[in-house]
This record gives sequence, C-alpha cells and structure tokens, in this order.
Amino acid sequence: MSEQQLRTIVLGGGCFWGSEAVFQRVPGVVSVVSGYTGGRIESPTHEQVVSGISGHVQVITVEYNEAQITLPQLLDTFFLLHNPTTLNRQGSDVGPQYRSAVYFVNSSEQEEVALAVARAQEEHNHPLVTEVRELGIFYKAEEEHQNYYNKNIESSYSTIIIGPKLVKLKKVLEKQSLN
Repeated sequence: MSEQQLRTIVLGGGCFWGSEAVFQRVPGVVSVVSGYTGGRIESPTHEQVVSGISGHVQVITVEYNEAQITLPQLLDTFFLLHNPTTLNRQGSDVGPQYRSAVYFVNSSEQEEVALAVARAQEEHNHPLVTEVRELGIFYKAEEEHQNYYNKNIESSYSTIIIGPKLVKLKKVLEKQSLN
C-alpha cells in the first residue's frame, strides 16, 4: 500500500466509542483513533470534554485507503450511521461534545464534505446540523478510550449502544454492495 493512497478525515458522530467500533469495520479503513478537537482547552482530559467545559467534540480520526474506499463513500456511510439532524445529541449522549461534525484539512476535502452534506440532506426531512470546519489541533484520547468496544465487548454500553450500530453498519454495507 503506497503512502499516496492513505488519507485521513476526522468525524464526530456522538460518543467516540461507538463511532470507532463502526469505522473499524468499514472495508478500506486502515486505522481509527479516538480523540478530541474543536475546543478551547489545550490537551483536554476526557472528564473536561464530557463535562462540556472544554468546547471539544469527541471525534475519531479515520485513516483509509482511497484505493479501497473513497472519501464520498466514507462520508455517505458516516451520514447513514448517525443522526446529523439532532443538535448536540446522539441517542442518550447529550451535549456539544457529542455534536455531529466533519473536520477537513484542505479545500478539496471541504468540497467533498459539502457535496456529502447536500446528499445527506436529501435523505432527511429536518435540516442537518453537522458542523463542518477545518481541522485544528487533534488531541488523542486517553488509552482506555482507544479500541474501547473490542476491549469491552461484554459491557452493557457495548451491547446496548454499540451493538445496534454494528447491526446497522452491516445492513448499510450489504445495501452498498448490491448497488
């Protein structure tokens, strides 16, 4: 795999534990790292982020092989797997730290994100509230938050919250392979 084929996008779609578990299973995704961005505190802790005082959003950095999955495909999957119409909320996770967000690094990505937002809007009756911004500083979350689902597959959060997301992903991937 050549370096030119690897690209990265940063996504916020609720608690990063679920987002990480989902995107780890998307074909073409090479790695997923949980973290924080978009806030005003340098090197925030998980406690500062979940309290809402830092202004950061829980995000995942998704490194993908664009020879296997394109940015538009990745973004379309992102919009199918969370609710981009609820402000500062994804399911039972409430607060600005759980907002729907896409962070781009260049103008080409910004254009692709704008097109994906427009495609996603066509699928929803309510306006999308996804924050679209240039990526600032990304802070990697603490180690206990990395690879959470795979390390805690039997936890109630994993079975009750993340499990249904993985079922939905499977249906999305099956539908995409039929097209």
